[in-house]
Amino acid sequence: MLTRIAELGGRVLRAFFGALLLVRRPRPIHPRGRVLDGWITWLPDAAPSGIAWIDTVPPAPQPVVARLSRSVGLPDGLPDIIGLALRLDIDGRPADLELASTGLGIPSRFMLLPHRSPARARLGTLLPYRGTRGPVLVCARTLAPATLPAGGAGLDAALETPGWRLRLYHATPTSLWHPFADVSLRLAHEQDDRELRFDAGRHPLPGAGEYPWVRALRDPSYRRAQSVRAG
Repeated sequence: MLTRIAELGGRVLRAFFGALLLVRRPRPIHPRGRVLDGWITWLPDAAPSGIAWIDTVPPAPQPVVARLSRSVGLPDGLPDIIGLALRLDIDGRPADLELASTGLGIPSRFMLLPHRSPARARLGTLLPYRGTRGPVLVCARTLAPATLPAGGAGLDAALETPGWRLRLYHATPTSLWHPFADVSLRLAHEQDDRELRFDAGRHPLPGAGEYPWVRALRDPSYRRAQSVRAG
């Protein structure tokens, strides 16, 4: 029953994204973004999640490429859905983590919430991964600086120095959040993101499964949105 409902939702979202593509190409949402690069450092003795990527502590910090964006693309002074996508190279393959501004409580961890400043946003996966212990959500919260400009040259300067530090957490849909890694990001020198496309479904984190209902809800709109490449 849940998968059938998700399939209906997936078709609705696909039609919506198709309509957006008539007026906004090549990205119907998150049209403009900033490319960041940095490192992920795992925390020792973190609570287990049931997902290998979270639970296996690498011997050294891992490099990461990221994209910070605003979903609707409203003017910087207005609240928008903040997006942060992270990509790691694991054994020569990309692994993507896609986050958007949500709440952290229940039910707000399943709700998209607009913000002006990226640093004030709590960024979550919204939909759960399938781990060996059950469903797993991931979120990120800013460690420093306490605030960031909403956009423009001020945000670029802040992302260059001192940069942006966040902490990653995992939780079940109803549990407390458990910290497991820190992320340090700075504005990348190369800002051409036309070919930088993230897809957590096609590029899963190691050990992170996907529930059929999540795939049914997300994949149609993802395929439609990414069917148009930058020219």
